[in-house]
Amino acid sequence: MALEMRLDLKLAQKLVMTPQLQQAIKLLQLSRLELSQTVYQEMLENPVLEEAATEAEEYEEPEVSGTDAEAKEAPAADTDEGQAIDVFGLKWDNYLEEDEPRLEPGSFNDQDEDLPSYDQTLSTPMSLSDHLLWQLRLNALSETDARVGETIIGNIDDDGYLREVSLKDVATQAGVTIDEAERALRLVQELDPPGVGARDLRECLLIQARQIGLGGTVVEEIILRHMDDLEKKRYSAIARMLKVSLKDIRLAATAVEALEPKPGRPFMRSETQYIVPDVYVVKKGGEFVILLNDEGMPKLRISQFYKNLMRQGGDDNTKNYIESKLRSAQWLIKSIEQRNRTIYKVTESIIERQKEFLDKGVGKLKPMVLRDVAEDIGMHESTISRVTTNKYMHCPQGIYELKFFFAGGIQAEDGEEHSSIMVRDLIQKFIGDEDPKRPVNDRHIVEYLKKNNITIARRTVAKYRFELRIPPGNLRKKRY
Repeated sequence: MALEMRLDLKLAQKLVMTPQLQQAIKLLQLSRLELSQTVYQEMLENPVLEEAATEAEEYEEPEVSGTDAEAKEAPAADTDEGQAIDVFGLKWDNYLEEDEPRLEPGSFNDQDEDLPSYDQTLSTPMSLSDHLLWQLRLNALSETDARVGETIIGNIDDDGYLREVSLKDVATQAGVTIDEAERALRLVQELDPPGVGARDLRECLLIQARQIGLGGTVVEEIILRHMDDLEKKRYSAIARMLKVSLKDIRLAATAVEALEPKPGRPFMRSETQYIVPDVYVVKKGGEFVILLNDEGMPKLRISQFYKNLMRQGGDDNTKNYIESKLRSAQWLIKSIEQRNRTIYKVTESIIERQKEFLDKGVGKLKPMVLRDVAEDIGMHESTISRVTTNKYMHCPQGIYELKFFFAGGIQAEDGEEHSSIMVRDLIQKFIGDEDPKRPVNDRHIVEYLKKNNITIARRTVAKYRFELRIPPGNLRKKRY
């Protein structure tokens, strides 16, 4: 078969993602914080971009006339008593003379270089690792035990468990035998907090039970062999197998429940996560008004200096460089404006469908999908998905991610559709009002929802309950 080379022309349509379009899509899906960081980074890299001055910065003090200038420069006249003018009831000259701070020899002032900086005065809470290492070093250990103990502590997670690596891996890291690693692990497990260094929940609870003197008791037996029955509260079955009274089993269960399943919990640093809304929705005169939040976001503009430089001409390299930076800056500004317009349109469409929710709460949330908003504002569903991710709305009912408003619907008996979020809220409230000694089951929830004109299957209730992280009724029951 002969091979030949030839040129063919082929006409085809293809969607090409230009760099500008890629940038616009990227900006659209960024959160408010990420957008702010991106803008500041662009300002550092692109000299053509600059932040527009605020009204206060643009304000120039008006010129002072000769008479006003003389009055401004003239010293304050004394009163008839020869004292300084009394402003708001205070004798300022006397005040400054009497209360002026005096520095004694050897005292510190604000300029003293020996004073610690602000960050040096801040205290840092002790971590679990630091707490364990401090205790380990207080013990008179051999060099090997100390080294292996530090290796173990370095692999303990925030919950206080040694789960990320096996004891064999620890021995390999420290260059010791398995027996030596096991001995060092037992030393670590004797440290505070009780239960630290365990490899699973059962070992963690066993360590704690033995440290408080419950080793060899029913409590230890339950932890060793009957955790599944304890979790499902099969107290009678445990009593029969251990041949003890039901009362003893309940007391032992109370003791197990009092143990700490996460020993590292007291050392966990709970940092508050603040959410800054991208858009505010307020009600004025019976209508909902949308306000985009631009606080803290730099207002960009093209530098006048580089505009003038372009008009003056210059060598080709300089001109081409400035032109490319100008195009990049203009496109960034347009992309941010387009992003703001899209967020506004999406929020406007959501409000139009969810006015009852904004007035009355989750119980009036209507089912809605991305397609509804996409068709309303003439955009693709993927664009709506990007806009609603990591964007937050502050409204009369609180702060919600825009994604929150998109949920499937459940058909009611009267033909009306209810949001699945609203149904989950009803289930959570119904369970929250139950008697702990007689908790409701899924069948009771189905009947309760039916009274509210919502008919759903029992398995759907179980699914929603699982999503709410609510255990079944038999596990919620308080028997004593």
